[in-house]
Amino acid sequence: MWQIGDSVLISPNLTMCETWISGVVIDVENNPYRGIVISAQTTDGNIFFSVEEDFKLLVQKDSEQSNN
Repeated sequence: MWQIGDSVLISPNLTMCETWISGVVIDVENNPYRGIVISAQTTDGNIFFSVEEDFKLLVQKDSEQSNN
């Protein structure tokens, strides 16, 4: 499901911002103790990592339409 290069929203729990902010997945790890751990980088260069529940995958509407 998660792939490097995916566009995601990052939870305010990680960023301490008021809203979810966008980023790009730079690493996906299957951690035996925590489960899937995502690392994502924002446009300003900050990197956030946590369990997958703290990220939302952005759906690319253009690519969905071209596949139909």
